[in-house]
Amino acid sequence: MAIRNDFPGVTLLITHYNRSSSLERLLSAFNDLNCHFADVVVSDDASKPIHLDAVKAMQQKFNFRLITTPVNKGHGHSINKGQDVITTPYTIYVQEDFVLLTGFPEHFADALKFINEDNSLDYIRFWALADSYPDLKPYKSGFSEMIFRFWNMGHLKFCQYSDTPHLRRSNFFERFGRYKEGLKGDVIDYLMAISFLRNKGRGLFYEEYHSLFEHKNSPDEPSTMRPLIKWHQKRNIFTDLLRFLFLRYKWIKGTWLVFVSNN
Repeated sequence: MAIRNDFPGVTLLITHYNRSSSLERLLSAFNDLNCHFADVVVSDDASKPIHLDAVKAMQQKFNFRLITTPVNKGHGHSINKGQDVITTPYTIYVQEDFVLLTGFPEHFADALKFINEDNSLDYIRFWALADSYPDLKPYKSGFSEMIFRFWNMGHLKFCQYSDTPHLRRSNFFERFGRYKEGLKGDVIDYLMAISFLRNKGRGLFYEEYHSLFEHKNSPDEPSTMRPLIKWHQKRNIFTDLLRFLFLRYKWIKGTWLVFVSNN
């Protein structure tokens, strides 16, 4: 018999938009790993009827609360309205197009223990798009603390926060503000990352993140994320110079937002 993995005091929040098969895959994976949360909330952003009907049909099987909206208002609104109904002390946030892997229960239990024991922790991150966070200080059990160093000129140092899978305190908005609405998803994520730094948030990162989640889309339910610019595919003096200038611009812009702007 599979070990039961109970996570009291935690709500699983999943945002969904037109990927009902991906959502079912994710919920099934949590079931297969015998993960049990105090509550599960699915926040739908006005999906097409074929997907929304499929999500409603899943409710009895997976026992979640469905929060809907009549009009698509974007990723920021979807997270905000989902978070607004959560009453548990902690939230684990996952987008529907992630695949849960077998290493999750053990290391999530560690993360929950850490955030329970250390009141200064705001956020624990379980995945990265391409690279891990650049400045890490070993913490415990494979987790490291993300450190912000002013003179590190890499643009990734601004991304302590990311809306990829993570555990956070459910009063996150009180300290860092709500997600901006009406903007593109990557802009919303970046602005929250700046707010996290500006308000001196403290977070951990699990370095072996590839053992916890995989980001996976099918041709039928493709990603809505913009493709990454493959700078390394065309290397010459001109493109190297453009890349250098672009990354320095991102460093200057991020530094200004963190240390100068009060907006």
